[in-house]
Amino acid sequence: MLRLILMGLAALALAACNTVPPTNVHQPMTARPVPRPDGSLAATGSIFQSGSSRPLFEDRRARYVGDTLTISIVENTAASTKSNSEATHAGSIAASVGPVAGLPIRTLDGLTVNASDTNTFAGKGDSGATNVFTGFITVTVIEVLSNGNLLVSGEKQVSITQGQEFIRLSGIVNPTFISTANTVNSSQVADARIEYKQSGYINEAQAMGWLARFFLTFLPF
Repeated sequence: MLRLILMGLAALALAACNTVPPTNVHQPMTARPVPRPDGSLAATGSIFQSGSSRPLFEDRRARYVGDTLTISIVENTAASTKSNSEATHAGSIAASVGPVAGLPIRTLDGLTVNASDTNTFAGKGDSGATNVFTGFITVTVIEVLSNGNLLVSGEKQVSITQGQEFIRLSGIVNPTFISTANTVNSSQVADARIEYKQSGYINEAQAMGWLARFFLTFLPF
């Protein structure tokens, strides 16, 4: 029994070391080319066949499922926000009572009452964020939409010593934006989903443990 438990723990540890970070990019992240006709003449006797035609002098830009396309990732975003608010409330009240005869306690004669209230609030906020992501990744056309746009998706894995880096990208590319070198900028990719994630013990050391995250969900301080 103990041996089975140890084997199970070892399997879990091994799986934890090889865990692939989850992704939100379009699936699948690659596709095989769609089989095309064997080149025989159509029933009409025409040489041109729209399903497999590439003009003689056309450059090799991505057009079909399975074609590759290089994306130049140039993402540079900056955002900042500032807020300032102030509120003041002040109020006062005064009352006095003149001499009243017949009171059992003489010290209450000539009683006066004064009251005042002041409430002040001031708040300021300032936040900013800057993100820079540059690089290149080659993706695969996984679907050709009815209007001719290309749905592309791809992943690049880089293993460095004890860790792995995952660069993933997917989105919709208008073929008219593709350059003659078969490249396109990430700013011209619609519905772009760009990810850079890591796995390994170095990345795990930077993450908060699950028990600490559990207590943070309900601790008021």
